[in-house]
Amino acid sequence: MPDLFATSTASPIRVGIGGWTFAPWRNNFYPAGLVQRRELEYASRQLRAIEVNGTFYGAQKPATYAKWAAETPEGFVFALKAPRHVVESKRLAAAGKGIEAFVSGGIAEMGDRLGPINWQLGPSRPFDEDDIAGFLDALPRELNGRPLRHVLEVRHRSFASERYVALARAHGVPTVFTDATQYPSLADLTGDFVYARLMRSAADEPEGYPAAALDAWAERAGAWARGQDPAELPHAAALQSQGRSREVFIFFISSAKERNPAAAMALQARIDRAGAAA
Repeated sequence: MPDLFATSTASPIRVGIGGWTFAPWRNNFYPAGLVQRRELEYASRQLRAIEVNGTFYGAQKPATYAKWAAETPEGFVFALKAPRHVVESKRLAAAGKGIEAFVSGGIAEMGDRLGPINWQLGPSRPFDEDDIAGFLDALPRELNGRPLRHVLEVRHRSFASERYVALARAHGVPTVFTDATQYPSLADLTGDFVYARLMRSAADEPEGYPAAALDAWAERAGAWARGQDPAELPHAAALQSQGRSREVFIFFISSAKERNPAAAMALQARIDRAGAAA
């Protein structure tokens, strides 16, 4: 397979997958005979980003974060899912100590490989304006002088409201766009980058999605990167007018997981071709 980093890494659009350890990928993504300890090295040269789910279940050791960073090429980034013991706190506004413990617990070892931190709320947590405001206030905006990027993933339908969108915009924190039927899909732009999790890959599609669907997502990714707000996606508030360019992160998550690497590479290839032709 081609090394995506042999082409330009300057694109503001990064497409990736969740994790890098999944047994079926050894049949259709990783080369035959590749030892497991080299899977991250290989995956990070076919993709531009990986979302780490393991950090949701527990923070890693500083040496582990450093090792991950060392195995990946320049321009690659990890998105980290924040620990569930923080996002499942009874009161998010009081979770400051848990937030600080995670942020100061070694992720600085990732250096410029550290991408957004995804604070994924549970589907049973409704929108509580004061609680969410207190939580967003508590998120640190830098670590050792390096800016931190946070994104909030909401899973209760009460968040699909103008009040939530206004609150997130006031704090400058993007909201995850989740393309799934079981969760609210909010494409409202609430921060200075876009973070999408696509969850409709199909096992009977070699590239996860039909070609037409990948074409459509490539167009949307380009629109997001140019500062546009695609009108065909679901919104809880009014569309944003043309804004400044944005960095875009798109992850193929769950569903027919065995197809997600192919989907990510197919989408990134479309985006790169469009960028080269522009």
